[in-house]
Amino acid sequence: MNKNWRASIRVVIALAAVFALPTASFAQVKVILSGGFSAAYRELLPEFERTSGITVTTTSGGFQGDGPNTIGAQLRRGVPADVVIMNRAGLSQLIAEGRIVAGTNVDLAQTYLGVAVRAGAPKPDISTVDAFKQTLLRAKSVTFDSSTTGIYLTTTLFPRLGIAGEMAGKSTTSGVAAVASGDAEIAVQPVSEILPVKGVDLIGTIPADVQYVAVFSAAVVAGSKETDASKRLIAFLASEGATAAIKKAGMEQSRRR
Repeated sequence: MNKNWRASIRVVIALAAVFALPTASFAQVKVILSGGFSAAYRELLPEFERTSGITVTTTSGGFQGDGPNTIGAQLRRGVPADVVIMNRAGLSQLIAEGRIVAGTNVDLAQTYLGVAVRAGAPKPDISTVDAFKQTLLRAKSVTFDSSTTGIYLTTTLFPRLGIAGEMAGKSTTSGVAAVASGDAEIAVQPVSEILPVKGVDLIGTIPADVQYVAVFSAAVVAGSKETDASKRLIAFLASEGATAAIKKAGMEQSRRR
């Protein structure tokens, strides 16, 4: 048998060994993502997949509430997932329920509450607490999301400003999309949730004295069969290389990691 023939046999054997490997040997990470971090995540994901060789599939869910599609509800009914990315408030509940691998939770970014109006509409004054209060009172309708922002506004901020009664009759939980469609006059939501919506203008953030900081975190789901790959994804999203995409999405990297 000549040398060229033996070399050809070795190549065939090597190729056969590669193709005989089970497809499960290539990591595939399943992520459930809530809306606040989604713009930065979707910009960063292609680079992670390219450099790591790890395939990521992504679905969405709310981070808090009683609906059937919240991240918590999905995990409780057995929807398979390796990583969750969501508001810290919702993640804390999942940690308490034992649905997260201990020590894997990482704060990725934080964002502030902002105010949006329909694109081209006059921009009201929100530069001081009193100006912001008057803007809320003058608005014909105010919308926000039904999760942490809505809870903060209706149970803490509006009562603190002494306008809970006035706001109750003109508030909805449709969110910023209702401003884009003309169904609401102003929206109060995290900046990272306002910026991706077309048809609205961000006025700015609400005054620091009444501000609420939303923190977005990631963690590995208990029972994941792709723990190492999941940790690599989380580390990538928390790295300095993610800074530009996070800033572009209206957030800043979390100060607590």
